[in-house]
Formats: sequence, structure tokens, C-alpha cells
Amino acid sequence: MYRILKKRKLAEKIFLMEVQADRVAKKCLPGEFLIVRIDQAGERIPLTICDYNREKGTITIVFQVVGASTYRMQFLEEGDCFADVVGPLGRPSELTEKTDEELQKMNILFVAGGVGTAPVYPQVKWLAEHGVHADVVQGSKNRDLVILEDEMKAVCGDHLFITTDDGSYGFHGMVTAKIEDLVKNEGRKYDLCVVIGPMIMMKFAAKLTKELGIPTIASMNPVMVDGTGMCGACRIIVGGKVKFACVDGPEFDAHEIDFDQAMKRSRMYQTEEGRAFLKAQEGDTHHGGCGNCGGDK
Repeated sequence: MYRILKKRKLAEKIFLMEVQADRVAKKCLPGEFLIVRIDQAGERIPLTICDYNREKGTITIVFQVVGASTYRMQFLEEGDCFADVVGPLGRPSELTEKTDEELQKMNILFVAGGVGTAPVYPQVKWLAEHGVHADVVQGSKNRDLVILEDEMKAVCGDHLFITTDDGSYGFHGMVTAKIEDLVKNEGRKYDLCVVIGPMIMMKFAAKLTKELGIPTIASMNPVMVDGTGMCGACRIIVGGKVKFACVDGPEFDAHEIDFDQAMKRSRMYQTEEGRAFLKAQEGDTHHGGCGNCGGDK
């Protein structure tokens, strides 16, 4: 059993939990995710690893109440246990493969939208531990929905730029407007941008960074359901090829992702009729374990 050691409400319908999971904590890296189950009959819920402590053997998860399983999950309290915590899964951030010398030569920009702040945080923290302070644009609809601000400031200081759609806090405008401000008005140059958040935000952030000539990575964890490549929910097109976010990603070249196809497919996948249509249309590439995406190797 995996005991919940700490629980905190970050914003309306958004919660943080620190969970005892020794084996996951020892192996995980920024960018990876895990799967939790509330009980033996529970649904598998894929969640990004927001933080980890190898010495204590704990991992931190952040989740938003969006369905039946996360609705039930919000009522778990400190001392309660998850039936299963499986991970780490997926592929770690490509930044973890670079040497400190390589990283320190790079100017990196992170763009976090809403709950996307949770998977951005461990990457920014990891970079800070290796002597690199990245810029972070953190967007939210309003001040009440800004999460993990203190934690983010602790690892990037005045490199954090908060934006709100309604102007109630920080920069007034979308994250794309702040990216333009940093590049065009402040003259900042970036070697890499990492964008994580709602797909519509990632789509327009990637469109802008392509125009600005900034190589960009997007995390497609918003489309994951099963987490093993077998359900077919996270099937996406990247550079004209079929990929599955949970086994081939979750991070991909944002300028190669067909965001329109991914958003349309996600809407269709929510209904039984839509899933049946997608299965007929996509044939052997409908599931990740088919051998076409490489996720079964």
C-alpha cells in the first residue's frame, strides 16, 4: 500500500499529494509519469511526477478533478493509501541526458499552462540543481488558479513570469503574449522552449515559437488514459508518423505535432461510438501495443 503523507489543496479542484513510493522515488527522472489506483477496482490514472525525494522515498503528484476517479481521489486524506502506484513510466526529459557543460551553455524557456505547472516544476528544479536557471512563463485564467508559485520561485527566482488571462495577477494576457514580450521587447534569446499545458495553449505557443525560430518540445500527457500504449487514447501524429504519448513520449517536437488532429481525436475518443469509428479508421495503428509505434519494444 502507498500511504499519503501530505495533502494540500492548491486551487479549486486542484490537489497536491506526497505519497510514500520508495522504488519509484529511487528511479524517477523529470518528465516521467506514474499510474495510481485508488483501490483494486479503481481506474488507472496516469499522473506526472511533480517532485520526488530519494532519501525519504516519496513522490509528489498534482491532479485536477475532471472525472469520476479524480473526483473520488480528492476525498482521500493523509494516512489513507493508494492500492497501486506504478512507475516511473514514459521517457524522461531529454535535458536529463545532457552534460552540465552542455546545459550551462543553453538559454531555456519553459511555458506552463494551468496544471501543466506540475510537470514543468521538476524539470526547472532539476536544472537549478545543475546550475542552470531557466525562464518560466506560467499562465493561468486568474490569480486564484495560479499553483506552485512559491515552489517555482524557489528554483528560478526572478526568472518566473506569471500571466493571467484576466489581468488579476502578474502580466495581463496569454502566455504567447508574454513570450513575444520577452523575445521582441526584452531581446531574450532561447535555444529551447518546453511547453506543457492544455493542448490549445501548446498549439499556439508552438506556432509562435516556430515563427520565432525557437526549437520547442511539448508534453502530450493531457491525452493519456491507460498509460501503457494499449488503450489507443493517446495516439497522435508527429512528423506524419503515428506515435503514442505514453510509450513514445510524453515529450515530442512541438513543431511536428498535429495538434488539430490530436484535439479532434480526443473529443471523439470520449464516446463509445467515437472509439468504434477510430478503431475502424485507424486499423492496426489504433493501439500502442500493435508494434507500429515501437512502444512494445
